[in-house]
Amino acid sequence: MEKEKTIKEFSYLGYTMRPHMRACLDRYIETGLLPGHFLKAVICNDLFDAVGRADMDNLKNLSAFITYLYNEAPSECWGSKEAMFKWSERKKREEAKA
Repeated sequence: MEKEKTIKEFSYLGYTMRPHMRACLDRYIETGLLPGHFLKAVICNDLFDAVGRADMDNLKNLSAFITYLYNEAPSECWGSKEAMFKWSERKKREEAKA
């Protein structure tokens, strides 16, 4: 039986991304599974939409999400809507071949 990995929160300069939000981003990065509206807006670099869709905790910690993508995610998987959909399709094709 596969052991479930523990997801830790991500912190940067006092801003924190909760573990379940990091898990959603990691799942997108690893499998291409598109997350909810707030994270899609963050991935697409749509600040206006991200702020409008964030709950209070994610709103005050938005810097942690941006820093995580910049430092931990492949640059091809974020930055625009086109990049997000291209990444998602790429990961789905990789999964289908495996």
